Amino acid sequence: MGTVHARSLEPLPMAGPDFGALGEEAELVEVEPETKQEILENKDVVVQHVHFEGLGRTKDDIIMYEIADVFKAKNLIDVMRKSHEAREKLLRLGIFRQVDVLIDTCQGDDALPNGLDVTFEVTELRRLTGSYNTMVGNNEGSMVLGLKFPNLLGRAEKVTFQFSYGTKETSYGLSFFKPRPGNFERNFAVNVYKVTGQFPWSSLRETDRGISTECNFPVWKTNHTVKWEGVWRELGCLARTASFSVREESGHSLKSSLSHAMVIDSRNSSILPKRGALLKINQELAGYTGGDVTFLKEDFEFQLNRQLPWDSVFSTSLWGGMLVPIGDKPSSIADRFYLGGPTSVRGFSMYSIGPQSEGDYLGGEAYWAGGVHLYTPLPFRPGRGGFGDLFRTHFFLNAGNLCNLNYGDGPRAHLKKLAECIRWSYGAGIVLRLGNIARLELNYCFPMGVQAGDRICDGVQFGAGIRFL
Repeated sequence: MGTVHARSLEPLPMAGPDFGALGEEAELVEVEPETKQEILENKDVVVQHVHFEGLGRTKDDIIMYEIADVFKAKNLIDVMRKSHEAREKLLRLGIFRQVDVLIDTCQGDDALPNGLDVTFEVTELRRLTGSYNTMVGNNEGSMVLGLKFPNLLGRAEKVTFQFSYGTKETSYGLSFFKPRPGNFERNFAVNVYKVTGQFPWSSLRETDRGISTECNFPVWKTNHTVKWEGVWRELGCLARTASFSVREESGHSLKSSLSHAMVIDSRNSSILPKRGALLKINQELAGYTGGDVTFLKEDFEFQLNRQLPWDSVFSTSLWGGMLVPIGDKPSSIADRFYLGGPTSVRGFSMYSIGPQSEGDYLGGEAYWAGGVHLYTPLPFRPGRGGFGDLFRTHFFLNAGNLCNLNYGDGPRAHLKKLAECIRWSYGAGIVLRLGNIARLELNYCFPMGVQAGDRICDGVQFGAGIRFL
């Protein structure tokens, strides 16, 4: 990582050099007083010049947007702070490997007494970079290989090719990313991809070939994503024992949909937060831009975290969603909601709550799930201040329901059906935070409210992922 350097501005000694005691025969030597250097820390200063060293293919205009605030600094502390902020913005562009900052007094004929020069020493990324890493999803893992062309046209554009091979999903895709100069949060992306997934709880295999375009932008304290997606979907049976309901769903379909997502996130961490809240609302409308799949889909996610005494955290969360088919055609098994498992309603097997046929779970058109959690340090705090801080003791209470609704009935009938046959569970366990990548849970669960057809996991249950109820 780079650092911010400032040439020393300490005042010079006020007195002349010490020559020792004067003897009787010593002559008095007149010493010219040294010039006093002015302390600029609390004085008004002017940033006269900003220099860049190491620029190659990066265009000047996108750089000027990121450093514009440096010229507005009024004193040395302000210059250092704004230079650091500009450095962070430059690194966020994803086009530099390293950025260092040097602050110096201004030199030259036009130099002002309080003038400063700021120099950014940058190292650009190579034109082609590769990567290899592993990713953890909701109770699944994958190996990811990628090729990236950063700063393709000189204004932080990026082209990425990525191949992923996982326990349940294999995919590859090509994407183009373009940020808006001066506002990195406003960006545009195009993706072309193919994804093949296996869903053993439904005896289903799905292959998606699609293209999507999305635009991301902030509004006040919210972040928004508007997306269009066109997907050619191929559904098939994963096993010969697949139920007739799953076989009926097999075949090809074309989905064209518009979606919008709004996110408000004030949490200090997305993996295991100690404070803050999250609100995420998604809407998707399919069928009005083409295709043979039509529906309106709404879902939300809410989470609130409060820090308690003794380094404990109380967390509560609520999920919900509804899918409304448009027209006479029923909803597809690929679009419905699924519930249950170590990342949602614990104590139940993965996505094993709700409508099913011959042991294959078909999903539902409406659901809700909620939970309360208490996270505490390990007893006796082993490894405190080090590795032991990655572990937390976990106590939880979860509940939820998944069903299909008769949309000819009113809202009161819908709420009544969602309140019937509630599955719930409680238990305790240990949580391990894997940096900002994922988290692991090992819980002992007591499932309650079990309905006919539900598949439970009574006792020890392991979960890995990034999104937990």
